[in-house]
Amino acid sequence: MQTAEQIRQHYEVEKELAERLRRSDRADRGALYGSIYDELLRRVPHHPYLEHRDQALERRRETSEQMTFLSRFLRPDTVFLEIGAGSCNLSHEVAKRVRVCHALDVSREILDVRAVSNVNLILSDGCSVPVAAGSVTLAYSNQVMEHIHPDDAVEQLGNIFRALAPGGLYLCSTPNRLNGPHDVSRPFDDVATGLHLKEYTLRELVGLFRRAGFRRIVPYVQVRRWYPRMPLGPLMLFESLFGRLPARARKRLGMLKACRHLLAIRVAAAR
Repeated sequence: MQTAEQIRQHYEVEKELAERLRRSDRADRGALYGSIYDELLRRVPHHPYLEHRDQALERRRETSEQMTFLSRFLRPDTVFLEIGAGSCNLSHEVAKRVRVCHALDVSREILDVRAVSNVNLILSDGCSVPVAAGSVTLAYSNQVMEHIHPDDAVEQLGNIFRALAPGGLYLCSTPNRLNGPHDVSRPFDDVATGLHLKEYTLRELVGLFRRAGFRRIVPYVQVRRWYPRMPLGPLMLFESLFGRLPARARKRLGMLKACRHLLAIRVAAAR
């Protein structure tokens, strides 16, 4: 658990690095994505990621929560791609149930190198998805989309689209900006200024997915440990009404469990 002083230091470092990334040219960002996160973990040794990486119980809990949602989509012949694999805890668990698992990340310091026979570790420049076109049947990202530079978002989604086989799915989970910010800047700012370079609404994200080529997009919501499918229209209507509230009310009400689960963006987009 970070102290107030550590949170302030983390915020200042992350905001500085995020600003560097926001101002960068597209030609420079390929190298910057990885180096920024490597530098963050070096300069913030009390970063929650590093603390959780060393806490086996916390790692198992996070992996179990994600597997509860993912399990319905996994088959023995699945070719799985995790975007933003981090410690690879989830990829290693998924690998037990699928044929092949690609674990992709931008950071050498984040990406775990523990060898598993059917897990391929892949370094990316933040936009590229260096796997064979049409080879992936199920792609997944959790809390990654918000870290992509908004100018690169459609390009990255297009690369995921090309990596998917016909009928393949991309499962994407990302926080909703309407009850944010959700990064380290939350105690200090009204919009994300850390390495959440852009937080989205469901409507905005659906628009990006469609520009990248995805046509069928199905949202899911969390109800305790279940994840039922929901119609897109009613969720967008709820989001629209919620978005009309004053910022302070959105932040307060958005942390209530019911609102939090309705706002959290979790979609399956079909190739």
